[in-house]
Amino acid sequence: MTSSPPPFRFTRAIVRQPAKSVTEGLRAHGGEGPSFEGVRREHAAYIAALRDAGVDVTVLPALEGFPDSIFVEDPALVFSEGAIVLKPGAPTRAGEAAAIAPALRAAFDSVLELSEGTVEGGDVLTAVDKVMIGLSARTSRAGAEALIRLLSELGRKGEIVETPKGILHFKSDCSLLAEETVLSTARLAASGVFEGYEILLTPEGEEGAANALRVNDVVFASASFPCTLELLDRSGFTVIPMQTREIALIDAGLSCMSLRWFA
Repeated sequence: MTSSPPPFRFTRAIVRQPAKSVTEGLRAHGGEGPSFEGVRREHAAYIAALRDAGVDVTVLPALEGFPDSIFVEDPALVFSEGAIVLKPGAPTRAGEAAAIAPALRAAFDSVLELSEGTVEGGDVLTAVDKVMIGLSARTSRAGAEALIRLLSELGRKGEIVETPKGILHFKSDCSLLAEETVLSTARLAASGVFEGYEILLTPEGEEGAANALRVNDVVFASASFPCTLELLDRSGFTVIPMQTREIALIDAGLSCMSLRWFA
């Protein structure tokens, strides 16, 4: 197994500037779209927070042809040992993998590529001893099985888990807060996938807060969910409230806006 630092210790990250087309980003249930200026403000604050947490951030240029390309975590995975170019399950996002590959090759000696099925990084949670891959409408079993083989090449163990029906991504409903602690919705925790972990449940009505992000000594969490912020604070975490109203309109959260690793 890998001897890498805990999966919330990061020194480097890649982000991508939002395109003006982000207003047309994918939305599972339609409804109001975000404003470009609003997304840009939230993204700029996110970059600043990463840097304040001690992360060296590489900012890639916007891709107008791909409205969801701000969410760089979906077309790739990164670890201290190397990177994996994925195959997004949403047809409109298929080209994002090839677009981010050059930046990965510039940053990593080892860059592998998924060749079968589909996987989006939003379905992948890296824990201390394994990498959980949630099956969803965006991540197929064939893709998950192929990803396990690639993870093995990097010295990582992959494990297939189920994403509850109706949930966009596995990490829409969970995040790793510490080596043995997760923040999870009740519906995901009920599946038993986090057996052996200490589970902090998002308060009723604040399920959207589950996609928090531990970065070194702080936890980024959505400012839209005050009860969850209080829960995290009470549990001993140093919380950085982040504005997420605009990105939430296109089904996004805090983890998906960056690729993070320890170098």
